Amino acid sequence: MNNFFLKLIDRPDPVFFLIAGPCVIEDYDMTYLIANQLKQITDKLDIPFIFKASFDKANRTSIHSFRGPGFDEGLTILDTIKKELNLSIISDIHLPDQAQKAAKVLDIMQIPAFLCRQTDLILAACKTGKPVNIKKGQFLSPYECNNILNKAKQSGNPNICITERGSSFGYNNLVVDFRSIQIIKDLGSPVVFDATHSVQLPGGAKDSSAGDRAFIPTLSKAAIASGAHGLFLETHPEPEKALCDGPNSLPLSDMEDLLSTLLAIKKAAG
Repeated sequence: MNNFFLKLIDRPDPVFFLIAGPCVIEDYDMTYLIANQLKQITDKLDIPFIFKASFDKANRTSIHSFRGPGFDEGLTILDTIKKELNLSIISDIHLPDQAQKAAKVLDIMQIPAFLCRQTDLILAACKTGKPVNIKKGQFLSPYECNNILNKAKQSGNPNICITERGSSFGYNNLVVDFRSIQIIKDLGSPVVFDATHSVQLPGGAKDSSAGDRAFIPTLSKAAIASGAHGLFLETHPEPEKALCDGPNSLPLSDMEDLLSTLLAIKKAAG
């Protein structure tokens, strides 16, 4: 298993890795609280864990939506929490010239779904030498991920992963075709399933996205049973008060029970 993401789960007992955290860095205290609780849960359950939080949500629906603290302040917060809690950190970059500086803090680089076809951005992220998670655009079929992977391979970086996050289905809705898990695996890439953005209703609240978090457990179970290597979950202590993507965030208090159930499913599925 030469791929970084596969090495996370290279052990005798069946397990998946977890990428989880808040949608956006609201402030240091909230980000630390979520990271600390997730670390305690994943340590208890022995699940490989990567903490995620965005320093800038550059694709918010409205110009008035909260975007986060920005590049420099956000990286400082992530670096502090990384060192205090001894965590691996992942976050999105949006521009090629952000890659090298972000790589000084981030352990894994992430390409947002809307930017998954941006050749220069993909190459810049891959050329940092850090593992790169590329989120499949909701406008792409899983087969088209082969084009993304071919771009990434040009950099010589073997540590690439694709995240499935649903496909556009008419107006303001996403659906998940779980055949995509196997299709992307057959392309030679590890697969993460984003269970929270997959229940998003893009633009469903007119000036913001809506969502239905009630379906997060159902989709998570299906993804793990389908063979996903990793799971992506956004979470918040009070999703109703979250400054970004609250409607499709899992309550932090539900995290341990869900992960315990998913471990049992992974063990049964092999």
